[in-house]
Amino acid sequence: MPISSRGALFLFSSSRVEDLLHHLQTKYKIVITNTAPVLPMCSTEVKLGLQTMLNIINPSCSLEKLIKYLFQILASRASPATSWTPRSRLLVYIPTAALPLGISNSSCLVAELSVRGPDRALEFFRFAASLPGFRHDCFTYNRILSILGRAGEKYDQSIREILDEMDRDGVRGNISTVNILISIVGGGEINRCSELVKKWNLTFTGYTYKCLMQAYVRFRDVEGAFRIYEELRRKGHKLDIFAFNMLLDSLSKAEKVKQAYKVFADMKCCHSKPDAYTYTILIRMLGRLGKTDEFISLFEEMIVKGCTLNIIVYNTMLEALAKNHMVDKALFVFSKMIENGCQPNEFTYSIFVFMLAAEGQLVRLDQVVDAANKYLNKSIYAYLVKTLSKLGHVSEAHRMFCRMWSFHDSGDRAACLSMLETLCSAGKTSEAMELLAKINEKGINADTVMYNMVFSALGKLKQVSCIYTLYEEMKTSGLLPSIFTYNILISSFGRVGLIDKASEVFEEMERNDCNPDIVSYNSLINCLGKNGELDEAHMRFMEMQEKGLNPDVVTYSTLIECFGKSNKVEMACRLFDEMLAEGCTPNIVTYNILLDCLEKSGKTAEAYKLHASLKQHGLTPDSITYSILERLASRSHSVVRVRKQSRITGWVVSPLR
Repeated sequence: MPISSRGALFLFSSSRVEDLLHHLQTKYKIVITNTAPVLPMCSTEVKLGLQTMLNIINPSCSLEKLIKYLFQILASRASPATSWTPRSRLLVYIPTAALPLGISNSSCLVAELSVRGPDRALEFFRFAASLPGFRHDCFTYNRILSILGRAGEKYDQSIREILDEMDRDGVRGNISTVNILISIVGGGEINRCSELVKKWNLTFTGYTYKCLMQAYVRFRDVEGAFRIYEELRRKGHKLDIFAFNMLLDSLSKAEKVKQAYKVFADMKCCHSKPDAYTYTILIRMLGRLGKTDEFISLFEEMIVKGCTLNIIVYNTMLEALAKNHMVDKALFVFSKMIENGCQPNEFTYSIFVFMLAAEGQLVRLDQVVDAANKYLNKSIYAYLVKTLSKLGHVSEAHRMFCRMWSFHDSGDRAACLSMLETLCSAGKTSEAMELLAKINEKGINADTVMYNMVFSALGKLKQVSCIYTLYEEMKTSGLLPSIFTYNILISSFGRVGLIDKASEVFEEMERNDCNPDIVSYNSLINCLGKNGELDEAHMRFMEMQEKGLNPDVVTYSTLIECFGKSNKVEMACRLFDEMLAEGCTPNIVTYNILLDCLEKSGKTAEAYKLHASLKQHGLTPDSITYSILERLASRSHSVVRVRKQSRITGWVVSPLR
């Protein structure tokens, strides 16, 4: 039974027409004719899908099986032993599947194979073209161009080759070909698409103009997009609301106010009713440009026109008011937003936080919270606390946190952490300890991270008695100190000269099977060295090496400073040499420490020699270096030739605290 590439003729009794029509799809056109002698003839046109054709021709071959097997063949490799290749396998398989490989079937198979990757679709497309008597037409070329275009820039060269092939074989594209190409080509090749329209003697459609306009927008050529728009209007074509908004958005981002207003006016004349998104685009643009009367007028026009005021519209309007310092108007619009049942989101609140902070009116944030009370939940409170904390407004963050604490039975962990961190950073340790003590009342268990925050804040303020108390509370609650806890405690006790307590914590750490790290040893060595226990500090230094821990720049710098202050200059220099030998690169702080040590001990020549080697390690002298060199110069009554920085951008702070 012959089947042409464009259609097929099948003979059935009229009783089978309805059954067949039920299964037919939308790819192939056939004529169904009745041949029973006793029944009247009937004919109808339907569209026959590839799966249906397979059901009729070869019921045992499903489309899924066919595609799967074709993919396996195309993915296979040539066999040198048998001379089989993917192409030869296809030549054998296609006839055995009883599949008529016409133009439509080929196009359908290319589309199905593209699901498994554009490479397989392209291979099959090439295979079909190599068959005797087979010639791709515009339809199949459009199919493969569309597939490759969606696959990305990797296939740009393949697309160019296919276009050259069309030209070589004399295949004339249609307007759909042009539309596909416009949607995938680069900015510099849009003109080639227009040339193809002339070459193929085609006529631009409204959709083609829309594709062109979209392409110019995609490549941020706003003037090109507007030029196409004007040409489209002259030719009498119309745009839908989506195309209008696309162009309007592009013009507004480029602040082309005059052109944007023209497009907006055209929308009204063309009976393409502006929607909420249209007004939002214009309000955002005018807000950026400070045209307050105009964007307020547009917002009022929206309301009169009956546009739906959603969260995006309100946020855009509020943002425009905030940028123009219109606090009272923003609060009024917000109250109307709540009245209209529009629930604010985090972005809404962020607008008010940043606006009120900039205007010095953060106290009015309570008005916002009061107005939106029915929509407030823990996550919003947590967001406000975190945002205010990051902006450094500790009092306002604490007030908002207390409000959340009062109105909700359960707490928000993120908000508590943020509040705790803010209080600690601001040195409000009493409030931080109180929060830590009460946090379990809201169903949140205090953890080691929270305790470490407070320990660190107490240590920096040298509030040792509070550290004792809090540490005992932590252990009583059943929490095990982490290595960070121990390191903070050792550093805190060392800061106030409590050597015995620092050593006790270090030993407790080892007893609890918490292995000290480089920070632990650095903290203890710093504590011992700065408080006169230099021999013990040096012993700990050797101990850490025995345990396989490599001293870092902080370790060496600490010991060099301690030996230098004890007038043991030779030991300080020996440690510096050992540091270099071990491959530990000194930083500018290390150099400054040793330079200072040499200068104070009167070793001027050694100091100059050390300064000369500084640049060999890629370091630049800072203000402290220059200060030491000036003291050296005054001591030796000689001129030190150094090139000072034109501007000191900051002081280098010693890590040895």
